[in-house]
Amino acid sequence: MRRLFMPLLLCAFAAVCAPAITHAQTPPADVLSETRSKAAQRHEDAQTLGAVMYAVGLRVGQDDADEAVAWYRKAAAQGDVKAQAALGVMYEFGLVVAQDDAEAVVWYRKAAEQGYAEAQFLLGMMYAQGRGVVKDNAEAVVWYRKAAEQGYAEAQFLLGMMYAQGRGVVKDNAEAVKWYRKAAEQENAEAQRNLGVLYAEGEGVAQDYAEAVKWWRKAAEQGVGSAQILLAVMYAEGKGVAQDYVEAHMWANIAGANGEKDGRKARDIIAQDMTPAQIAEAQKLAKEWMAAH
Repeated sequence: MRRLFMPLLLCAFAAVCAPAITHAQTPPADVLSETRSKAAQRHEDAQTLGAVMYAVGLRVGQDDADEAVAWYRKAAAQGDVKAQAALGVMYEFGLVVAQDDAEAVVWYRKAAEQGYAEAQFLLGMMYAQGRGVVKDNAEAVVWYRKAAEQGYAEAQFLLGMMYAQGRGVVKDNAEAVKWYRKAAEQENAEAQRNLGVLYAEGEGVAQDYAEAVKWWRKAAEQGVGSAQILLAVMYAEGKGVAQDYVEAHMWANIAGANGEKDGRKARDIIAQDMTPAQIAEAQKLAKEWMAAH
């Protein structure tokens, strides 16, 4: 196997994916958007965000929507944290009301100060991005931590990222490992990927390729393309797992099918050390995996 393969892929990973881990000065917009989207999905009360986004905004007339907003305001004024957070989301995204980041911050803060973890997390994101407030990474960390300490996985992930990057806190990879692990254990796929990177690089934790493989596999199974590439690399190199070109080709192929250019490149490199029968088996396994997922 070509020994430049592992460094090549790790460098590619660092350039494309690690901005969410160690090197960028701000989290990528797609990371923040995806994380916020996951937070929105956590609303289970039919009279909070879900109703606003899917019922009020899309299924009823404007008059009914205005009436619904009025009821949210009444509930929020009485201290209902879910109504306050829902109003914040409505203002942030311009749902039914005029888009207004500053007003979103007002309502997020009201709920956050009452200890509502989701609002704490969302307020932290507003500070991290400088939306509706002056950008303040230290203040973002304050609110992420409050939500993270309540077990909010997305906040744990972003708090880990802040420690990994040294944004709003002193850079501390051991703390990054701590918070990534908490989120990873709640099946946060990005945290699983990032935790695997720290194990592979021995940053904040003793280097352990088997642990890196463990966490990359979990993220890969959830469809994270960068983790699929890294898992392919580990199989190709036999690091943390028995060398297996069929498995390596399979994961690189899956990553490529998910739009990861490096996945296709890795697949083609791996194929140079495989027999036609092995390639056929790897392709079969990749098709089966994609059909099942």
